[in-house]
Amino acid sequence: MRVGYHSAVQGDVNRVLRRYDKESSRLGDEFWDELNKHIHAAAANPLRFHPFIRDLRRANLKRFPYHFLYRILSDRIRIIAVR
Repeated sequence: MRVGYHSAVQGDVNRVLRRYDKESSRLGDEFWDELNKHIHAAAANPLRFHPFIRDLRRANLKRFPYHFLYRILSDRIRIIAVR
């Protein structure tokens, strides 16, 4: 399934990357890799992650204290926020 993004998601991700890049150049890359792994998992199986509120689902990252919210549409998932 395809993936779409709300316009605010880029800002969400940039804030997290700046935070981790200040701590370690590798940490930002590792966050990015884990986030993308979970997004691809959600796209491959949209029902994999648990319902959150109404029609939103929440995917928690394992290593980092962040999650993303997404909505399942007919032809794609749409990432609403990374927080």
